[in-house]
Amino acid sequence: MAISEWIQALQDVAWPGFLQPHVEVLLLWITWAVDYIDLDYLEYLLWLLLPFFILFIFPIFLVLFIYGCVIFVHIYGHRHQIREAYHTSYWEGARVAIASFWDGVGNVWHGYELKGIENVPDEGSALFIYYHGCLPLDVYYLISKLVIHKNRSLHCVGDKFIFKIPGWRPLCKLFSITAGTVEECTEELKEGNLLCIAPGGVREALFSDPNVYDILWGKRLGFAKVIIGSKTPVIPMFTENCRESFRTPEWGRSFFRWIYEKTKIPLCPIYGGFPVKMITHLGKPIYFDFDTVTPEEVRKTVKREIRSMIKEHQRLPGSVWQGIAQRWSAPSKKKTDEPEQAELLQRNGAGATSPTSDSEEVVVLRRERSGIDDDDAEVDELGGI
Repeated sequence: MAISEWIQALQDVAWPGFLQPHVEVLLLWITWAVDYIDLDYLEYLLWLLLPFFILFIFPIFLVLFIYGCVIFVHIYGHRHQIREAYHTSYWEGARVAIASFWDGVGNVWHGYELKGIENVPDEGSALFIYYHGCLPLDVYYLISKLVIHKNRSLHCVGDKFIFKIPGWRPLCKLFSITAGTVEECTEELKEGNLLCIAPGGVREALFSDPNVYDILWGKRLGFAKVIIGSKTPVIPMFTENCRESFRTPEWGRSFFRWIYEKTKIPLCPIYGGFPVKMITHLGKPIYFDFDTVTPEEVRKTVKREIRSMIKEHQRLPGSVWQGIAQRWSAPSKKKTDEPEQAELLQRNGAGATSPTSDSEEVVVLRRERSGIDDDDAEVDELGGI
């Protein structure tokens, strides 16, 4: 009855002549919808399909959050008439404000924690090497923590497609996200900055199996060459449940990976937004004998350390429900002697012995050829967020 009265009220309004035909057509459509569409059935379908809508709407909200930051940066730059991001204190205020926003998102939605922040130097360079989750939320949260608690900016190597997304370039510039070459990254570290690289890049983000958290670095050596060239310590990084918050569907994974390998376009669909517990673990810095170590040996050592962190901190196989329950359960030591988990860890290569270190926790490697074959053009790729 209320709808009929509303339609009648619109019909009684004296609309301008150029609007009257359009209003009449609109009212006819509304009248037809009220008379012939079962609104109760539509309400039933809405409640039935609501969980599926939520799963695919959360990734859209994440993109909207990022675009909110982009809009903020644009407005901030226009208001203060600033051309360069790093030459004024106004941009520092924008950076802190955005970091505070993401820090709040992490605390509320994922109960985010950062362990090992004492391993981050107060000054000087360090290179973070991390396992890439489906979406790099943990990197956003880590950047925010370092800005707020360490007053340090974490520079990141991003995949090239990020810079092709309309509107994202100012935000990438504000937070020092670059698609850097080996030479550029080496120079960044020599200048005393913090830098993070995910050697697995988009391939690891989209196609790593959440049951085993397999590391998909291929034969990439770019990050190892950066380490040797800059003579910088490495801080290994892993985030618990980083593959449980967002996931890629198992169906069609091989097809989407084939497309990515041929075109480098990340077309694989993403779903999720689950409020799982996320804890980023930062390992103790790893040092090398930079005069004698080879890139293959650096890659092998860092990869082995990341696998060791996965074995220590991640419950396998990965589970969304267990990740959510972890927010309210007391922390407990991960079980590694269960047959199923041991088999999964063996598939991931986590059973390898961790690198040895002396009392100063310095890894010194000698020149021992590992026999790893050189790869094609992918060898010098760095990966990225």
